[in-house]
Amino acid sequence: MQVVDGLHRLTAARVRGDTKIRARFIDGAESDAFVLAVEANIRHGLPLSLADRKRAAVQIIGTHPQWSDRRVASATGISAGTVADLRRRGGESGGEARIGRDGRIRPVDGSERRKLAAELIRNDPGLSLRQVAKKVGISPETVRDVRARLERGESPTPDGSRKLRAKPHPLRWPEPEFDSTVDRERLAVLERLKADPALRLSEVGRLLLRMLSMHSIDGQEWERILHGVPPHLYGVIAGFAKDHARVWSEFAGRLENQATDLAAR
Repeated sequence: MQVVDGLHRLTAARVRGDTKIRARFIDGAESDAFVLAVEANIRHGLPLSLADRKRAAVQIIGTHPQWSDRRVASATGISAGTVADLRRRGGESGGEARIGRDGRIRPVDGSERRKLAAELIRNDPGLSLRQVAKKVGISPETVRDVRARLERGESPTPDGSRKLRAKPHPLRWPEPEFDSTVDRERLAVLERLKADPALRLSEVGRLLLRMLSMHSIDGQEWERILHGVPPHLYGVIAGFAKDHARVWSEFAGRLENQATDLAAR
């Protein structure tokens, strides 16, 4: 009967003289209750400090070593890269496979699966990203990366060169190099899309146009938004941004698959 979240609300109810309060009961281990408490405290009220969230991540890594870095990051409001760094410092490997946020088990070292995906792509170039991903057991985005590497004549597995690069300061954003030509071209395409009756005259089309317009701001505006994020919310906002990026990437992949299927008919 441990209160996981809502101690202040419970105290206020007692001060008022209430004899009952609405509650949600959860049956589970103490380690699972701790995860729920951390998740609740990064989403409402006074957010946990970065140091508190890192300490919480270390504890969750210890009690749930099989969880992926992204899953721990989602629960604690810090980046997956920070979780991976904390895991390395603590000497935790998490085994050969980890459980992701979607409950699926994935290998930590995906090089063999990447090689198998490359072999499938070479043998049958017409397979869609999803078909290869399903057969091999990796994400469509990983298959997309493997296919792009093959097209460039590279190995399907990363060569590890990224590990040799200098790690940027966690609170500094690399100075962007904005390509105004690319921005103008994208905006010109967006204007043509806005004039397309197939989008302009349908509810779903108008929703899509609003979403595209919202993300079609220039680099200076993104820089202004970046510097406007409160420091104690860096991890939380970064988590949301990565989640939205994954959604857009999945959306793009499905559109490309549909285009490929349509062309094959």
